[in-house]
Amino acid sequence: MTETTTPKQAPKLSMLDLVAIREGGSVKQALDIALQTAQHAERLGFTRYWLAEHHNMSGIASSATAVVVGHLAGGTQRIRVGSGGIMLPNHAPLVVAEAFGTLAELYPDRIDLGLGRAPGTDRVTMRALRRDRPETEQDFPNDVAELQRLLGPIHEGQAVTAMPGANTNVPIWLLGSSLFSAQLAAQRGLPFAFASHFAPRMLLQAIHVYRSTFQPSAQLDKPYVAIGVPLIAAPTDQEAEFLASSTYQRVLGILTGQRGQLPAPREQFLASLPANAKAAIDDFLAAAVIGSLQTVQHGFQQLFDATQADEFVLVSDVFDPTLRLRSLDIAAQAIQHVRTRPSLEAADTRSSLV
Repeated sequence: MTETTTPKQAPKLSMLDLVAIREGGSVKQALDIALQTAQHAERLGFTRYWLAEHHNMSGIASSATAVVVGHLAGGTQRIRVGSGGIMLPNHAPLVVAEAFGTLAELYPDRIDLGLGRAPGTDRVTMRALRRDRPETEQDFPNDVAELQRLLGPIHEGQAVTAMPGANTNVPIWLLGSSLFSAQLAAQRGLPFAFASHFAPRMLLQAIHVYRSTFQPSAQLDKPYVAIGVPLIAAPTDQEAEFLASSTYQRVLGILTGQRGQLPAPREQFLASLPANAKAAIDDFLAAAVIGSLQTVQHGFQQLFDATQADEFVLVSDVFDPTLRLRSLDIAAQAIQHVRTRPSLEAADTRSSLV
């Protein structure tokens, strides 16, 4: 059964950007496109704009995540900007607290700190990041707790102080694609973002665990759920499917270990693939919404009915930057038509996501 608490309004819209480097493009171009997209999302009324940490990937320009957060925050005025997320095992909590504490001082009440526990890279790069010690199950919870202390009030006798960072109380989010972070977010009373934009299989179970075990905290008095939603929108379903072939190619590259720059769309790309490759892409993108305004409205409604999410965090890998902005325009129109439904009706839509 779906939880009995139903949001009183449609989910907010936000965006997660990997700052894709397009085929034939440059890092500078990718960063410029990210800023232009953030400014457009702000004009549309999006709540937040997040960047993701990845390393040693030729098609992603957001590895220095805190630097890009500052760049986008400086080029916008109201939208929240943050990490979705910082891969905490790669960093000492003090360094993260100082970086995001500095951002919080520069851009008050606009910075988010989303945290993940995966390395966001391969083993060779992990060693290059100086992660040469074995991890234990308690490392991530302990590091999260340390970050909360470093970003909170200074206590008498405190040996180490993040400066900047102390007393900024930068909002911390936990991100995840399994039950571990859902449980930890619930225990600590933190907002939870599920990575359904690439790993949707455990979405509904993780949300249930989070909501059913949530304990209020100083940061949050009730559960707050955001979900990743791959989005490609266009005036027609046919054009949206064509544009989505860039995403399909990128996903196939991830699944086959052949990552690269974001490719241009290709006609009939899915039709050219064997059945097992199509099925793998479909599984990866089970939470995706691809199509015209009407199709996007229907897709958003289905997702909302199934999850009752407070926020959709869109991931939109459209090769043409202008058409990417148009995709966000259509999403902003579509979300206005999402309506709350009774809880029992919401429960019937769960099978579409598993």
